[in-house]
Amino acid sequence: MGAETLLTNGEARVQLEAKVPVILGLQPAALIDHVARVDLSLLDQIPGERGGSIPVAIEELEHILSELKKHILASADDLSPMKTMAGGSVANTIRGLSSGLGVNCGMIGAFGDDEQGQLFVSNMSISGVNISRLRKKNGPTAQCVCLVDALGNRTMRPCLSTAVKVQADELTQEDFSGSKWLVLRYGIFNLEVIQAAIQFAKQEGVSVSLDLASFEMVRNFREPLLQLLESGDIDLCFANEDEARELLRGRQNADPEAALEYLSKYCRWAVVTLGPNGCIAKHGKEIVRVPAIGEAKAVDATGAGDLFAGGFLYGLVKGLSLEECCKVGSCSGGSVIRSLGGEVTPENWQWMYKQMQVKGLSLPDIRN
Repeated sequence: MGAETLLTNGEARVQLEAKVPVILGLQPAALIDHVARVDLSLLDQIPGERGGSIPVAIEELEHILSELKKHILASADDLSPMKTMAGGSVANTIRGLSSGLGVNCGMIGAFGDDEQGQLFVSNMSISGVNISRLRKKNGPTAQCVCLVDALGNRTMRPCLSTAVKVQADELTQEDFSGSKWLVLRYGIFNLEVIQAAIQFAKQEGVSVSLDLASFEMVRNFREPLLQLLESGDIDLCFANEDEARELLRGRQNADPEAALEYLSKYCRWAVVTLGPNGCIAKHGKEIVRVPAIGEAKAVDATGAGDLFAGGFLYGLVKGLSLEECCKVGSCSGGSVIRSLGGEVTPENWQWMYKQMQVKGLSLPDIRN
């Protein structure tokens, strides 16, 4: 496939000859993850709650990176104590769908004219993702430090404030034409571009999937989220247990089952993931509970929800049952936590295929 760069409105846009993606991911700002296993003393030094995701300035991000070497936890499983890769929830979902599940996928967003921007584009392209909807802009690419403790729990500190990103008025109907699904992650600072993307998606008959991002995002910006969910424009919603609790905070019953019931009022498919306890999902009147894969050893929880979403979406586009969608999700979610970062290694994709066979699921037709 040949690639060329076209200049439109002062921006460079990479054009690739490719089929229309079945699933599109909107990640307004390309993001590079720096993932490392660290001891608790570093986590104690960093402002904010452990386990969450709180934006930081570039100076703070660089300070954390400079401190990492003193706090790295050695691991026999990983050759490198720190990994740098294309990141972001939507990128993790789309890359997994493309590279491990064989679904034709594309990304919408913007990347900077720096080393990190090139790394993001290269990583996604190598994974088979259509990057023709990524805009190149003057400025820095977003970065995030992902700190993983000895138990595999991760604390994230993204630096997004100065990063380039695609704006609502830069989206076009052509971006969405012919696709089946649009994958979104809730974020208050991206609300305008999210709403514009949803409008185009609905005009083009594209179904919309929304991830609730983090318990802090739900806690701090719940009202705009409730409005988005209650609009009826979200076809599929993913929430983890903490996000589900925040969604219904203040109500008499705020357990995962109550959150599932609430989400299913407005979304055709609703899923609440329960970590080691698996997940619950509802479509129409059908409710299923699927256990997690017991054999999955958690080295790093980064990307678990993202890859679960990828597996579930794979099931939907393949016409699988609700229970089977959850089973594929648990297999793909289980595969990413076996090593550092939100990108599944080739060995762990093989592990996932074996898990799918054990569960009686047909394997993906990989053409990449």
